[in-house]
Amino acid sequence: MTPDEFRRAGHELIDLIADYLDHGVEAHSVLDRVAPGDVRAMLPEHPPIEPEPWEAVRSDIDRVVLPTITHWQHPNWFAYFPANVTYSSVLGELLSAGLGVQGMSWVTSPACTEIETLMLDWMHELLGLPERYRSTSERGGGVIQGSASEAVLVAILAARWKATAGAVNEIGDTTRLVAYTTSQAHSSIEKGLRIAGIGSDRMRIIDHDEQFAMRPDALAAAIEADTQGGLIPFFVCSTHGSTSSLAFDPTPEIAEVCARSGVWLHVDGAMAGIAALEPELRWVNQGLERADSYCTNAHKWMGVNFDCSLFWTADRAALLGALSILPEYLRSAAAETGAAIDYRDWQIPLGRRFRALKLWFNLRLDGVGAAQGRIRRDVELAQEFAAWVAADDRFELVAPHPLNLVCLRVVGDDDAPTDELIDRINTAGEFHVTRTVLDGRSALRVSIGAVNTDRSAVQALWQALTT
Repeated sequence: MTPDEFRRAGHELIDLIADYLDHGVEAHSVLDRVAPGDVRAMLPEHPPIEPEPWEAVRSDIDRVVLPTITHWQHPNWFAYFPANVTYSSVLGELLSAGLGVQGMSWVTSPACTEIETLMLDWMHELLGLPERYRSTSERGGGVIQGSASEAVLVAILAARWKATAGAVNEIGDTTRLVAYTTSQAHSSIEKGLRIAGIGSDRMRIIDHDEQFAMRPDALAAAIEADTQGGLIPFFVCSTHGSTSSLAFDPTPEIAEVCARSGVWLHVDGAMAGIAALEPELRWVNQGLERADSYCTNAHKWMGVNFDCSLFWTADRAALLGALSILPEYLRSAAAETGAAIDYRDWQIPLGRRFRALKLWFNLRLDGVGAAQGRIRRDVELAQEFAAWVAADDRFELVAPHPLNLVCLRVVGDDDAPTDELIDRINTAGEFHVTRTVLDGRSALRVSIGAVNTDRSAVQALWQALTT
């Protein structure tokens, strides 16, 4: 592809994206009807020998890609959580790809490093986070991870290093380490523990209350029992907005338990934490001032395109202790004097993209007010939707709904009517909702948060559920 061909194709692709996001997505069903293998069957089995013209690729976007993707940007997207896209962040992603920066260290791209540090401090300020997480604090700082799953893994590794005073780096013995969370926590907690060498027999599932929040007394009892048994409690994950029900664990009380036992406390606010952009919702930050690490995703509700997970720690020494390896070819005077950050030591991989650009573009070109407005709108719509559910004797609400997720089920002890309703909605393809199980009972999740979702879309979903 020549520079002129790139310019022509680029303009056409930008137009395609703009047309798609500006109501073009609504021409598609949220879920397109394809079976496994259908997409591959639409394409040649073997790669081309000679370059193909852009027109052929462009034709296959319309013929193959758009008809067979699941349309996360659709106004009728009510599944999982949102994965919003904004024009501003797409431009930042484009520039990152075009510049081709490998920002593993400060010397490999000073701008990549320093803009990222600044963006984490900007977001720290906009979210109203505790001072201990700011890059200018004595021990804290932030970094962009690819996902909350990566964030929890590096938190686990930092906690493991701290609990063993660094010995785990030499001997690799994790058999006595124990971690704690609830059944409502994200599956990435268990995956991260497995990767860190902590088996399921060393993962304690702590009881939750009727609001699906961790019971601090049960946590304290479990830590005491393990300590008495000669084990080493080392990691607790408190969830601010669980995946199944958006439940909030009582982090202030959990932090007190962790402080008494010297256990690392990580708070997972992947979805709900970004609500703190709206000052009236800053209650989602309760207890963070005593947490050792925290994560929330800019690539869900805020509108920065995936991947952009914001991770802060109040103990960067433990993070670096766990992850820093320094061969001669990576040494630099800037890092060794402490004048610069090498973010390769704050993550699992060595290489890293210039992800801060899309966050920088989003904040500068859209302003934080755009995200605040969407958050307020979505919370209001969720409360209205919940009121409709509560007023209909065919349904019941099965979890608290303080933000933008509403969990409901068909009244009765039998799960079949709820499961059949979920299947009917998703099979039709006009809307997409998610099934979960809460205390052994099926529930239908309605997550309101897609950029293009408005009241008419929520009303249409309710009509579909009730007819």
